Amino acid sequence: MPFLLIFKKKEYNSAILKSDILAGITVGVILIPQAIAYALLMGVPAIYGLYACLVPLLLYAFFGTSRQLSIGPVAVTAILVMSGVSQLADPFSDKFISLVLFTGFLIGVLQIIMSVLRMGFLVNLISQPVISGFISAAAIIIIVSQLEEGLGMTIPDYKYTHQTIGYVIGHFSNVNWITLAICIGSITVIVILKKWKRSFPGALTVLVITTLLTYVFNLKEKGLAIIQDVPSGLPSFSIPEMNYDTMVTLIPTVLTVTFIGYVGSIGIAKSMEMKNRDHIIRPNQELLALGIAKVIGAFFQAVPSSGSYSRTAINDEAGAKTTVSSIIAAIMVILSLLFLTSFFYYIPKSTLAAIILVSVFGLINYSEAKYLFSLRRRDFIVMIITFLGTLIFGVENGIFIGVLLSFVFLQYYSARPHIAELVNIPGTMYYRNINRFPDAVQSKEYLIIRFDNQLYFGNSGYFKDTIFKYVSHRDVHPKFLILDNTNMHDIDSTGLHVLEDIHQYLEDLDIQLLMVGTIGPVRDFLKRSGFTDKLGKDYYYLTISNAVDYAENRMEHEDIHEAAVQFNQKRRSFLD
Repeated sequence: MPFLLIFKKKEYNSAILKSDILAGITVGVILIPQAIAYALLMGVPAIYGLYACLVPLLLYAFFGTSRQLSIGPVAVTAILVMSGVSQLADPFSDKFISLVLFTGFLIGVLQIIMSVLRMGFLVNLISQPVISGFISAAAIIIIVSQLEEGLGMTIPDYKYTHQTIGYVIGHFSNVNWITLAICIGSITVIVILKKWKRSFPGALTVLVITTLLTYVFNLKEKGLAIIQDVPSGLPSFSIPEMNYDTMVTLIPTVLTVTFIGYVGSIGIAKSMEMKNRDHIIRPNQELLALGIAKVIGAFFQAVPSSGSYSRTAINDEAGAKTTVSSIIAAIMVILSLLFLTSFFYYIPKSTLAAIILVSVFGLINYSEAKYLFSLRRRDFIVMIITFLGTLIFGVENGIFIGVLLSFVFLQYYSARPHIAELVNIPGTMYYRNINRFPDAVQSKEYLIIRFDNQLYFGNSGYFKDTIFKYVSHRDVHPKFLILDNTNMHDIDSTGLHVLEDIHQYLEDLDIQLLMVGTIGPVRDFLKRSGFTDKLGKDYYYLTISNAVDYAENRMEHEDIHEAAVQFNQKRRSFLD
């Protein structure tokens, strides 16, 4: 708990407190309008967005390991929850609100379980192209979801994004021009203020201006939608309605929000760690902090929250040194709930739509798609298919498609690993891929093969076929096949059987197998299996040069053989 450790070590002083207070106030005035906007995006009344900025922020301040991370309602989490829970209840209904709170509770429980089991590594199952494609598509879905509020027209609830866009184009004459003008004007002012000074509360500024305009000119009577009554006071303790059948139905949403929210939060926290280098992020502790914040927050009517990149960056730029800044931001929200909710009545929904639109425009990652296209096409394909899958089939199905496709590509390339024939670079002791050094001369005495992967059931057949192909393509069979195992980091029982088949195949052709650079875990496995004794320790070498010396000159290296077959009799674990 870095918050307590800072005080325990007496590192906190008045200068740091001053920086934290300034940063907390800055984030607070940005957080309030965003919390209101993202609550409506999630399908719950505005007050629940503010509730999410109280208990969760305070708990993360005590349990989190990032000093700058600002958690609270964010756009991607909001649309994920909205998408999943809206299949069970109508947004803004009492049942919907109850389900959202229960969803937040379940997400928190799952994150705590993952923390206790030290399963933070599981987020690595979602690759960066999948995340980029998903978030880019989610941004477009969010943009489309705000067309009704931004244009001031009633849009039917369509299942697919393109249907909504088609309806808007076909019924554009129904636009409320005052609503559209406020939305566009708000976007323009926020963007200009953000370019002028990133930490300036542009969202709050336009919120105040447009609210005053709405009140003074009575724009509600001219068709401008406003949020109207927002209850005052702090949230009370209440237990979300829970039952097993609902929990089972919510599992897809819970899993999606858990992984996407954590990946985003830990990514933001890590970026702050690298930038400031004054603290260390512990992923499993982060899971615990985020989980506790959601579980206890759910009992105080807090909707699910995650780390916000924009608010975290502003928090850092404003001078935040510790999580005290988050406590100050929470105090700002408390003051607004106690004294300012009456001023929220005339806030235009089109202004809140503008705040959301500005925040999500930057999530559409064109540069990443361009970068992946030039760097690695298969990652580009994964990103684009995830992007299209999310748009066409929805947010939960989209990320499932991306993860599944990533594993298909992973399995495909793992099943066809890189295997190279090595040749000696003239005048050196180095051996490299013949395809990269075609002028190097092949030896008729030996054939050197390097295998660049673990040898397991998924690629063992490909490995055997490739070895047979290399041998059969020689006009005259070599006397030795030198197998460079330097990059073979693991082997399973299927791989062992294939290795035995290759050994037998080579013996039938009167070709001697020489093993080079076999690493410790693989040596231990081969020794336990009996393969080491079957081949004979005299045919194990530390380097290719040693094996070549034997193949060309029959030079023996007794000391080398002993080192090349060294093994540990004791297994590291039951699973070895």
